[in-house]
Amino acid sequence: MKRNLLKEIEERMPTFSKGQKLISVYILDNYDKAAYMTAAKLGAIVKVSESTVVRFAIELGFEGYPEFQHSLQEIVRTKLTSFQRIEVTNNLIGDGDVLTKVLLADSDKIKHTLDEIDRDAFDSAVDSIVGAKTISVLGARSSSSLAGFLSHSLGMIFDNVRFVQTTSGSEMFEQILNIGEGDVMIAISFPRYSKKIINAVDYAKHRGANIIAITDSAASPIAPQANQILLARSDMASFVDSLVAPLSIINAIVVAVSRKKQDELTARLRRLEEIWDEYEVYDKTQG
Repeated sequence: MKRNLLKEIEERMPTFSKGQKLISVYILDNYDKAAYMTAAKLGAIVKVSESTVVRFAIELGFEGYPEFQHSLQEIVRTKLTSFQRIEVTNNLIGDGDVLTKVLLADSDKIKHTLDEIDRDAFDSAVDSIVGAKTISVLGARSSSSLAGFLSHSLGMIFDNVRFVQTTSGSEMFEQILNIGEGDVMIAISFPRYSKKIINAVDYAKHRGANIIAITDSAASPIAPQANQILLARSDMASFVDSLVAPLSIINAIVVAVSRKKQDELTARLRRLEEIWDEYEVYDKTQG
């Protein structure tokens, strides 16, 4: 069951020490700001020691303050509205060099994703895609661009790829109506999680399909139904999320699948090049 941290803090308030109560009150009122503060800064604001803040996190069952802080950041990403996100990210970036700060933050997300991803789940996902009867790829809102890129890339390798349109709930289910055993669904979902994707994953799972979830957390609502979970770090980049890490995972999937289907793909691409030349798909006047 997904933990409701804010509710837990509120319910446990009477059992906390005086200093812990001060921390609790501030977090309940300002969790969007507290989520990006160091333990020292949070302590200074509520006038308690840094060690009191760390002990508060441990009292709540976390290994330390960083784990507690990450949990708060997850709440921020799932609960804040788009215009509230702008205020939070403006406070984080400040008046400095936006380009440098954003690109460094993105590179850090890719690094953490590489350190934390389940390699066995990745290999299993690639094998499932290679052996699938059909491959359905879906994502909603900003994640739809990732799903479109992945379905286009896999469509260069296979004939059995479907980019599921999620603009209409009824039409989405019409597209996956016959999904079942031997089929693969690749679902991409990041906060704020789309109910359409959650419902589609639930349907496909009950139909016996293999579910590959590309998402940000084991607590993601599509994770419990997934056969393979590929976790990618994602965070706010203003009112939208930074999706560079999941895009890198998608690139790795395409490369790994293409290597397993290299002979077939080479022959397929030769045919496509001939067709592109015949119908002048690409401009060849340069170079």
